[in-house]
Amino acid sequence: MTELKVLAAGSLRPVWQTLMESFQQQSGIRVQSDFGPAGLLRQRIEAGEKVDLFASANHAHPQRLLAQGLAQRVEIFTHNRLCLTARKERLDASATWLDLLRDPRLTLGTSTPLADPSGDYTWQLFDNIDKRFSDVGEPGLGELLRNKAKTLVGGPESAPIPAGELAADWLIRSGQCDLFIGYASYARRLEKCSELRVLDIAEEYNIRADYAFAQCHARAAPLSEFLLTTAVREYLETQGYSSGASDFS
Repeated sequence: MTELKVLAAGSLRPVWQTLMESFQQQSGIRVQSDFGPAGLLRQRIEAGEKVDLFASANHAHPQRLLAQGLAQRVEIFTHNRLCLTARKERLDASATWLDLLRDPRLTLGTSTPLADPSGDYTWQLFDNIDKRFSDVGEPGLGELLRNKAKTLVGGPESAPIPAGELAADWLIRSGQCDLFIGYASYARRLEKCSELRVLDIAEEYNIRADYAFAQCHARAAPLSEFLLTTAVREYLETQGYSSGASDFS
């Protein structure tokens, strides 16, 4: 049986096994997957690691591989957005997501920019906040949030999240932060954690995370086509990803 080697963004881990089992049933091709922050996975490919397909939480990393001749094809296959998770005991029930971010008493955790696309998207969120508040005469809020943020996950030196744990839940429960900005695809699972509250980030501030794959070898073509099917898109939407129809900043 043919076996493909795949590197996939860590935020795909909750859905990837189900997708790959379905792909194997349809194609007879087995997939061996390794997960991690997409920026660090891209660096592994650039350093010479041989893979058949790379599934990234952004479009930029696959495009970079394509430009370097390390990929044959790049396509966007799903989308995500950001949400804010907070420790319930530290917040007023009427507080909005923006109230919480602005509260100087609350520590804020994020992923690591450059290494992890979630961190890059969070910095884009801060840029959006900066622009909107500057337009109404209150500049500097985005910069304040960048300085306040503790980059706790997704970097080359970050402590690993224990197996089976959700990053936001574990980081907040272990006292490393009071708030965490992460992907909305985790929201349904986080909402089941009694100590947490999950808040939507308003669309006018939020970003659209474009998930793309880089096909690195011709033998991965069947997997590329599978990831673009309606069935995959609809399954991912049931798991908290999106079709990308909304036009975020």
